[in-house]
Amino acid sequence: MAVSKKKTSKKKASTRSTVKARGTKKVAATSQKVEADNSAQTSVTDGLALIAQLLAAQPHLKEDLGEVAELVAGKLSNKAAPAKAKGRKPTRTKATKKAAAPAKELKITTLKNTKLNKVKLNWKEVYYTNCPLISASNVDQELGWTREEFKKLGVNYSFLRSVRENDWYPHYIHNLDNLIRFGGLFPPVHVNADIRRTRLLGVTQAPAEGGCMMVRSRDDIYLMNELKGKKIGLSKSLNQIKNDWWRIQEHQGIELMLRMNGMTMDDIELVEFPYPDDWYNDPKMLDPMINPSDLWLQRDHKHDLAFRPLETALLNGVVDAIYTQSKPFQHLQEATGKMKAIEDLSRYPDWTLQVANIPAAITCTEEMAQKHPELAVAFMKGMIRVGRWANEHKRAAAVILDRQTFYLDAEDTYEGIKPIDLVPNLSPQNLASVEIGKDFMLRHGYIKNDFDVQEWAAPEFIEQAARELLEEEWKTRTTAKLPKAAGRLKSGRRHG
Repeated sequence: MAVSKKKTSKKKASTRSTVKARGTKKVAATSQKVEADNSAQTSVTDGLALIAQLLAAQPHLKEDLGEVAELVAGKLSNKAAPAKAKGRKPTRTKATKKAAAPAKELKITTLKNTKLNKVKLNWKEVYYTNCPLISASNVDQELGWTREEFKKLGVNYSFLRSVRENDWYPHYIHNLDNLIRFGGLFPPVHVNADIRRTRLLGVTQAPAEGGCMMVRSRDDIYLMNELKGKKIGLSKSLNQIKNDWWRIQEHQGIELMLRMNGMTMDDIELVEFPYPDDWYNDPKMLDPMINPSDLWLQRDHKHDLAFRPLETALLNGVVDAIYTQSKPFQHLQEATGKMKAIEDLSRYPDWTLQVANIPAAITCTEEMAQKHPELAVAFMKGMIRVGRWANEHKRAAAVILDRQTFYLDAEDTYEGIKPIDLVPNLSPQNLASVEIGKDFMLRHGYIKNDFDVQEWAAPEFIEQAARELLEEEWKTRTTAKLPKAAGRLKSGRRHG
């Protein structure tokens, strides 16, 4: 009996030891899991803390395009990072794998929930608007020569945002009859296709800047084909009033770079980053400005992440690569030591690859072209004069353009504009570039309606402007030195 109790006691002790050992292993495993989860959560928290510091240092990021940076860095990374830590992948569609939706529902801006603001039409006033890129208009806003041409007509010439009554929407949807726009290609293509008829007065072919694929500088990625199965960011504006030119540019550049390396969209994972994009009539953004330079003087735009919204997502590891513009943004990003380009469309000899939101286009409304053609001619006279001056004084022009564009510095700007003719034109090659951009937008559903680019182009205005400048030069240099003034230069039958 005693032996039996001893055996039973040993058996119970053995059982307790086994249970204890199993419990210890289970606790250890649980502890390791908790530690791993805590580590992943700490990583996310640390990343969010860094973004919080960035937003605190640059509060204007929350007020305008910076909502993109905050969204990418905060809400979306908070969703995507834990999924990555647990090894989960976002749900895949045919061409994309979308990131998890943000916790907070984002605002979708439409004409129904938005009040547009613009001044009352007065044909004794002409407003201009431009994009921060290479153009004669961005040089002229410091010289004021185009204003002189309008003054001869008794017409006031001002920047779109020089009055509080105008919000920013005319820059994108051209809903101001007496407006002339000089800027990126995609918005005016969208306007002419789907909103209202405009006329293409001229274009300037920007430098060979089709775009780059940027990755983190210390990542073991050196070739495009090493991005197979990896995440590439793609922004998405939720503003349905205007054209999503930023996304179109990214989409076009990514597709071209993949194709140049024997790949398609199916070989990578596109991660969409939707953002409200609703700052265009925000009262905080409507303080009057004399010219666009006023905006850039108020902020360090070359280091403002509001203009490079997906950069934060790349550096935080939410995506593995992003599209960026060759040279302007590329050089700024590389200067940080945190990013590198593994592909650059500007290095290829094929000029048709260099159509990322370019050539820069000059457009006016059909109403201006028909009712007041002299206004379009006056603008083109100013652009020709300034363009010729900029061509002859490239370094001086580079210093002016450096105040508004995204090149690294004035010397970098000079290298970018050195081969560029800043006098607008409507050359066959430039019109072909316009067609390439328009066709991409139509093919991918960024515009609903097609149109003929050759019919959109209106060469008669630049022809008339060039003729008037020639006649003025002829009078100054020749007839002023003759005893009897010579007759005007002969004109052809057409308007120009």
